[in-house]
Amino acid sequence: MGLGAGMAAAQVTTAAPARPDQAGNVPLYKVTVVGRTTTAVNFHVLGGTTSLDLRGTVLLPEAKGKADVKIERGATHIDVSVDKVNPAQRFGPEYLTYVMWAITPDGRATNLGEVQLSGQSADMKVTTTFQEFGLIVTAEPYFGVSRPSDLVVMEGYVTPGTVGAQAEVEAKYQLLERGQYRLHVDPSQITELPQDPKVPLDLYEAQNAVRIARWTGADQYATDTYEKAAAQLQQAEAYQNRNAGKTPVATVARQAVQTAEDARLLTLKNREQEQDANAKAAAAGQVENANAEAAAAQRQAADAGAAQQQAEAEKQTAKDELASANVARDAADAAQHAAEQQTTAAQAEAHEARIKLLAQLNTVLQTRDSATGLIVDMPDVLFDLNQATLHQEAQVKLAKVAGILLAYPNLKVQVNGYTDSTGTADYNQQLSEKRATAVEGFLSAQDVSAQALTAHGFGEADPVGSNATAAGRQQNRRVELVVNGAAIGTEDPQP
Repeated sequence: MGLGAGMAAAQVTTAAPARPDQAGNVPLYKVTVVGRTTTAVNFHVLGGTTSLDLRGTVLLPEAKGKADVKIERGATHIDVSVDKVNPAQRFGPEYLTYVMWAITPDGRATNLGEVQLSGQSADMKVTTTFQEFGLIVTAEPYFGVSRPSDLVVMEGYVTPGTVGAQAEVEAKYQLLERGQYRLHVDPSQITELPQDPKVPLDLYEAQNAVRIARWTGADQYATDTYEKAAAQLQQAEAYQNRNAGKTPVATVARQAVQTAEDARLLTLKNREQEQDANAKAAAAGQVENANAEAAAAQRQAADAGAAQQQAEAEKQTAKDELASANVARDAADAAQHAAEQQTTAAQAEAHEARIKLLAQLNTVLQTRDSATGLIVDMPDVLFDLNQATLHQEAQVKLAKVAGILLAYPNLKVQVNGYTDSTGTADYNQQLSEKRATAVEGFLSAQDVSAQALTAHGFGEADPVGSNATAAGRQQNRRVELVVNGAAIGTEDPQP
């Protein structure tokens, strides 16, 4: 079986490829200083059940485990067992649990569920639609996190007995660096939560999620959502105090975790919007000051010209007409020069805005520049299978995109839906239209101007990959946002 590993690195110039260990095994996911490299296994060819080794990294070298993978009725079932895993609080008082992630070839990390320990062991069963992925386990503050931390404690390994095709991929995705959950808090408030074995871990995770949301500033930037999470936490604590049972406590506590995570993400978006607004106001003030200085300089120049003209008139009346012509010519030249400077400044400002917008959008979804505008790519996996319903992950990403777009005036967004060639042309056309319309509606609900939005479905037209392969068809099943407008120096997008 051929093995390969693509490299994903941030702020590094080189990274060694994944190499076999002494037993001939190859890690699915290689940890580097600031990036990750992954070799995914394509289980689509699997007939029955196969296994991957799970081994501890340098953070938990004694940890070990196994993942049994089976594809049945279009779904991938994963049975996981791990052992010799120490409590997550060893990595910091804000870390309480572990989460397993699937790493797909396009670099997306998807939360598969919580690895909740019983002593030093855990068993879990999860189901996913992915058929090509690698596995990692990270330490996290609570189960409902939306992005993995850089505390990778276990990783998947291909063994000689693993059945499946391996894919050489370049996985570029971000990990949340240690300390990000405590950026806006006094260090004295970062204390370890004392855990009573009689209290469900879910309740402690809820307490942790709510306090992390508060540290982030959710009580100010996402007040309603934060207060809802706090109320759910109080309800869970009340259940625990009156011994209502583990199930009611855990159910309400997990609701509090999800709500607190929503509040934290909303806070990060609102903070970013606030920073953008402040930067824009500061830039506007600088422009206003520059304009005032230029006007004063022009007045001084005009006064000097008038004085010189008067002096020349007094000295030599015969040259009045020539002096007047020179003044008129100088004024025209100055006006032309000023106009050229304004045009150059406007073009430079639009170019800078385009570069900034491209970078901001790339933090949320893969975005590329083109002659027709900035193209934001939404892959098919952000929708329910063969449906136009947006996943929660898609809604969070689109909410971030909307927040970014609102900081730029007079932008136009054309939402284009595409499918692969599987199925009938009519069905593909309708599905592409529904998905484009769903994205348009969500952006409109996020206060993006309806006049700035258009949606079109193109069915199986304009493929970006080969419809003869599964990878090519997955690339073709997409929704693209074409962002354009004078604010970033290009014309409006055309259907």
